[in-house]
Amino acid sequence: MGKRTPMTGDRWGKAVVIGGGYAGLVTARVLSDYFGEVVILERDPVDDETGVHPHTPQAHHAHAMLAKGAEILETLFPGLRAELRDLGAPVFDYGERISFLQPAGFAPRCRTGVLVQTFTRHELERRLRQRVLALSGVTLLASARCEGLLMEQPGAVSGVVYRVDGSAEPTRLAADLVVDASGRAGGLDRWLGDLGLPVPGKRVVKTKITYTSMNFARPEQDRTDFDVAYQMTFAPGIARGGVILAVEHDRWTCSLFGFEDQAPPTDDQGYLDFARSLTNPRLAELIERRSNPEPTRQYVNVNNRWSEYHKAKAWPERLLAVGDSVCVFNPVYGQGLTVAALEADLLRGMLTAARSDGTELDGLSRTFQRRLARLLLVPWTLSSNSDLMWSPQGRPLSARVAHWYNQQVFAVSVHDPEVWSRFARVANMVAPPGVLFHPSVLVKVIGAALFRRRAASPTADPGGSVPEVLQQPGGSGG
Repeated sequence: MGKRTPMTGDRWGKAVVIGGGYAGLVTARVLSDYFGEVVILERDPVDDETGVHPHTPQAHHAHAMLAKGAEILETLFPGLRAELRDLGAPVFDYGERISFLQPAGFAPRCRTGVLVQTFTRHELERRLRQRVLALSGVTLLASARCEGLLMEQPGAVSGVVYRVDGSAEPTRLAADLVVDASGRAGGLDRWLGDLGLPVPGKRVVKTKITYTSMNFARPEQDRTDFDVAYQMTFAPGIARGGVILAVEHDRWTCSLFGFEDQAPPTDDQGYLDFARSLTNPRLAELIERRSNPEPTRQYVNVNNRWSEYHKAKAWPERLLAVGDSVCVFNPVYGQGLTVAALEADLLRGMLTAARSDGTELDGLSRTFQRRLARLLLVPWTLSSNSDLMWSPQGRPLSARVAHWYNQQVFAVSVHDPEVWSRFARVANMVAPPGVLFHPSVLVKVIGAALFRRRAASPTADPGGSVPEVLQQPGGSGG
């Protein structure tokens, strides 16, 4: 099996990353700066030309790389944005090139200063994998399924056990650090249980959403005044939505989605009819004249799930968990790719501090999982509060307050580019949610809400009463 390698110069010995998808790749890129050897275990038969692989079925659908995630990726992979742009993946301002239909109407077409780029998950992962595998000291073991963790001494992981497809015997691989990036279907809980370690609980918010997606050609006449057309869902009344993105190689990626029983069909006519039922006409127009369509794919996401590893009292040293292994978001909010990039950036900062202090890796793991939990709290709260509003029961006061306020922000932003620009920065994680509570925004939001309330009920209390959403469980606000 071999033993751990002591730190040589400014590098530790060997790190193992379980999972060669997006989160595993960005993590391996970070680790390559701190370890002499990085081994990626990937259960699917992938190589440097592979994009989407079988165990990431969600990857066939429209993805959003928020501006903050793109900033981090450009730091880790300089020139990535230009490389994708050369393939036809457009870079544009979030406000200028998006036909964005939100609950109160179309958002202003205005400059926000937030640059975004749209591409397929397939092309992104392929480009990242090529770059990571070209790094010195990085090795990919494809068709290699992790079967468990090694623990030679109590309280510290010392490696992994894996089996290559077709091999009768498993292989033991020693490591100075093991990172689980095996995703939502990974086996970390089982591996911890096999070591006799308690498995922490999970937070789960169930909201069934179905995606049906396809790619098709984007001819010259469709390259006019927008690169994205979007209709957002909003509980409880807007259960259908969709997005169409301009992507590389002169194509559109279109994902239609619906909550609960509003699943978009997979047949051509049903797909078009669903798009026609949306209020943003852009999607149906493009689908109706689509050409060279690729296969239609469907994916069902049933919940948000957060495994609370940061609460584990016996979390072992030398083990980290990242990406969907820790937290799975409802994909409709487009947070997953950016959150995984933020996690990689967090790891980079902690490893830099440990190396500069000349400290060992022991003590890193538990601190990392606690800091990761703090990082997750804002995106989890934003998405889970929204999803809680789909259920007639169990809508907590905090979710109802947040939902009401979001509704007012949307109503104001339709006519106010400055408020919309603030929302764009928050949605892209380049500004904290607090910027939407700035006094200049609060005055507009509360004033507009009171005006609408008085207009709807001329005899209402002139001082303005408590919004109905706060009075009645399940109310949807004004």
